[in-house]
Amino acid sequence: MSEEKNNIPKETLFSPKNKRLLSDPIGKENPITVQVLGICSVLAVTVQLRASLVLAIAVVAVMGLANVIISILRHGIPPRIRIIVQLTVVASLVILVDQVLKAFVYDVSRQLSVFVGLIITNCIIMGRLEAFALNNKVWPSFLDGVGNAAGYGSILLLVAAVRESLGSGTLMGYQVIPDFMYNIGYVDNGFMILPPMALITVGVIIWIHRHRDRALVDVS
Repeated sequence: MSEEKNNIPKETLFSPKNKRLLSDPIGKENPITVQVLGICSVLAVTVQLRASLVLAIAVVAVMGLANVIISILRHGIPPRIRIIVQLTVVASLVILVDQVLKAFVYDVSRQLSVFVGLIITNCIIMGRLEAFALNNKVWPSFLDGVGNAAGYGSILLLVAAVRESLGSGTLMGYQVIPDFMYNIGYVDNGFMILPPMALITVGVIIWIHRHRDRALVDVS
């Protein structure tokens, strides 16, 4: 009997439905490639992979905690002020995250500048609070928040990896283009670190993602 009781939470917490809350936003339901949400920061901070990684982690922390808090409070939030409550929760978490970044990775915090604060207005976060956390229990809301933030972060990191490697020849500050490539005439593409190339890179990723999904549908 005790074994059956011990198995119940595990099956509930990690049911196929809950696993999809994590996996789907990273794959076929990615908020950037499917809904084209939250691309402002993708275009602005993806010159270097390190800054993008820090911002991705910050968004995961804010979104996961915000979903949990709103889910806990969902029955006590008057509908007329729900947006104000959501903004207050997200703003408080962003201020906390910003202070942590300034304390432990000050150089990256300076590089990210206002974009940490702009997490408050990230439409992915507000969208999931409104569409999911207000109507679901705490654990699914946490998974939904982390999953969507991870989906956002995966695109952020992919764009940053492409731009930094081709634009500067480095990743996380380490050289990835061998010296012999430069010796035979290879030159870093400076256009890759300019804002227009961020938009083009995101556009190519969105096209590949949608073309792949269309091909899978045609096959099935």
